[in-house]
Amino acid sequence: MKLSVMRERHPGETRVALTPANISTLTNLGCEVFVETGAGDAAGFSNDSYREAGAVILETRSQLLAQGEIILCVDASHEEALADLQKGHICIGMMDPLGRAEQFVKLAERGVTSVALELVPRISRAQSMDALSSIATLAGYKAVLLAALHAPRIFPMMMTAAGTLNPSRVFIMGAGVAGLQAAATAKRLGAIVEAYDVRPAARDQILSVGAKPIELDLDTTSSEGQGGYASEQDDDFLNRQREQMANILAKQDVVVTTAAIPGAKAPVLITEEMVKSMKPGAVIVDLAAERGGNCELSQPGETVKAYGVTIIGPINIVATLPHHASQMYGRNVENLLLHILDDEGALKMDFEDEILDETVVTYEGEVRASRIRERLCVAPSHEEETA
Repeated sequence: MKLSVMRERHPGETRVALTPANISTLTNLGCEVFVETGAGDAAGFSNDSYREAGAVILETRSQLLAQGEIILCVDASHEEALADLQKGHICIGMMDPLGRAEQFVKLAERGVTSVALELVPRISRAQSMDALSSIATLAGYKAVLLAALHAPRIFPMMMTAAGTLNPSRVFIMGAGVAGLQAAATAKRLGAIVEAYDVRPAARDQILSVGAKPIELDLDTTSSEGQGGYASEQDDDFLNRQREQMANILAKQDVVVTTAAIPGAKAPVLITEEMVKSMKPGAVIVDLAAERGGNCELSQPGETVKAYGVTIIGPINIVATLPHHASQMYGRNVENLLLHILDDEGALKMDFEDEILDETVVTYEGEVRASRIRERLCVAPSHEEETA
């Protein structure tokens, strides 16, 4: 099988789909790997390091597309990443399938097979392929560092000759992978850490990273959706949640919000009125800014100040950690490739396998993934009808 690793085109994207370590594994399997020149530069992986691992460096995108059967990239959610793909190409990448479902109609018409890593099912044997968890881990870590950089207070308690400095209070809203990593990072920095998640099952996970779980007087029986994510809540629930949360936010020095619903606008957890009641100098890092924001005042890609509070809305925060972000993403892609290639490096598309059934969106001219067909409001595929 011939694999092509593309240089990322989207502004601000610094990651690369495979690292030299991944190349070595795949070439040992019998794959030929082609890498676009400079693809790994921003992440600290030189052309020479790819050559030493067994890859062939090509100068242009057209050369890579001509050589490769499987096209590997990080951000495949924008038109420029997919525009030149032809019939027979298999593209693996992050495609924002639930947010940009319409793009798959054109891919299917062009005969492109697309594999969206966001759709990897959250089952034990697919954990090593879960790129969303890899991204969330680094996002949670970096969010706390951003908060520490902008905060006027230090995180740990210090007893000095000039007196005792009290620790910062850090509150994490959303205890998924990103939230738990944020809580763990803030705890390591010495802060007093509390966390809240609408899912009752998150309580033990919050305790496991050394944070204190905050519980509200709300009915959360329908709070967990598909894949362990929080489900979308109605306005009445969100309003009652905000009322109870306001007093908690007023005590915090730092707030990190991570609440997201796959394929939907992020829920507003912090209103303008709630920001007004926060401490002067408090910092909010809104990891959901790209999806509309958990804070009503967040601006994607900007740092704003309102009522004495600094509100940070990072976009693609993991791209600020390109080396390890590429290392984690590359391992996720490598593990997926090892799953779909046989011992001789030939492709095997077995749709009886849950992992392939959910992640392969387009195949042989059809949008086949059931979740995407639902988004597009199209009839079940032939396979689903005969199942």
